[in-house]
Amino acid sequence: MLDALADSARNRGLKLVRSRVRTPGKRRFGKVGLTDKAGKAVFGMDAKGPAAKPEEVELYLRNLGAKDWGASLDVAVMPRKRKPVKQAPPREPANDPEPAPRPSKPKSKPTPEPSPEPVLKIRNAKPGDASRMVELMKLLDHDVSEKGVRKRVAALAKSDMPQIVATLDKQVVGLVGIHTMMAIHREKPVGRITILVVEERVRDKGIGRMLVDAAEKRLRKLGCGMVEITSNDRLTRAHAFYRHLGYERTSMRFMKKL
Repeated sequence: MLDALADSARNRGLKLVRSRVRTPGKRRFGKVGLTDKAGKAVFGMDAKGPAAKPEEVELYLRNLGAKDWGASLDVAVMPRKRKPVKQAPPREPANDPEPAPRPSKPKSKPTPEPSPEPVLKIRNAKPGDASRMVELMKLLDHDVSEKGVRKRVAALAKSDMPQIVATLDKQVVGLVGIHTMMAIHREKPVGRITILVVEERVRDKGIGRMLVDAAEKRLRKLGCGMVEITSNDRLTRAHAFYRHLGYERTSMRFMKKL
């Protein structure tokens, strides 16, 4: 979200300033502000730096864009006024005028019922979700088969480690994978978010945050003392999303296929 805000600010000749506080819970953690090219405060800045929420800056930029659009209407060319056409005076009727017809009452149209809001639900994954889960995994370039996913969903659920999906009107639109491990150098089990993906058409609606919240609650219930997330180097927007949720980059990940 912050990268998108920075692009939006840059398109309007402004600069997005981010707080240097990296510790969750501190006063200025996650705060942002706007300055002009010369560094002069424009919005969300005080003497100590950024002080606004990302949502407030986003609303400011939207309103600023709307003002720019409205200003462009002021230079529109007005249509030329046409000279009124002189009409001949009405002629007197030869006979008595016919009585004017009574106006008919307009038929009232039935008011259409509003469409119901789509129902969002977070639940445990089931083997029958495998087809949709494969489609979501392929958005992250994972080459998997429906048969294999169905088998692993059932096995993980049987071992008391069900994976979690988000459904919108009963259709799976998001997935978060979880796992726990015991490490010799950790006092408590380590929880891991192994995959997080949301269908493109419903992104930026808070579904990813809801999936992460559900994963954290499940891992905390299983006794985990911390949560790790692995993310591909090229997924920079995902990295910003995790930092926004309070996650910190603490190490590098290496792998070797066997």
